[in-house]
Amino acid sequence: MLGEFYTGILVPPAVVRELDRGRSIGIDLPDVRTLSWLTIQSPEGLDKAPAAADLGAGEKEVLALGTQVPGAVVILDERLGRLYADLLKLTFTGTLGILLRAKAEGRIPRIQPLLEHLGRLGFRLSERTRTAILKQAGE
Repeated sequence: MLGEFYTGILVPPAVVRELDRGRSIGIDLPDVRTLSWLTIQSPEGLDKAPAAADLGAGEKEVLALGTQVPGAVVILDERLGRLYADLLKLTFTGTLGILLRAKAEGRIPRIQPLLEHLGRLGFRLSERTRTAILKQAGE
């Protein structure tokens, strides 16, 4: 789905490692190395990435890439990462924003089953946010 919305999708190595770890414990995640519509790219330097101890390696590398690619839209779901993206003046979205866009464009019929699937994968979502997303999607 991402390949239909965005061009020049870059994934930093730390995110690839996080996905690998998830697959190693049995979570159904893609091997991004097999996706022809994205490129694995290391940020040139992490000096512009926030040094917050609570920020994961994946978020740090995503933010660093975002500062290095003009016009980038970074995809972040963690609240802290999104706060830093805002401080760095980066445009960002998250999984839920992508799902809402897909629904609005008629690319998916419903969001609710996808939210259930994400929950089974360990995606944390408050009931309040879930209700708001489904309302926004007209479900």
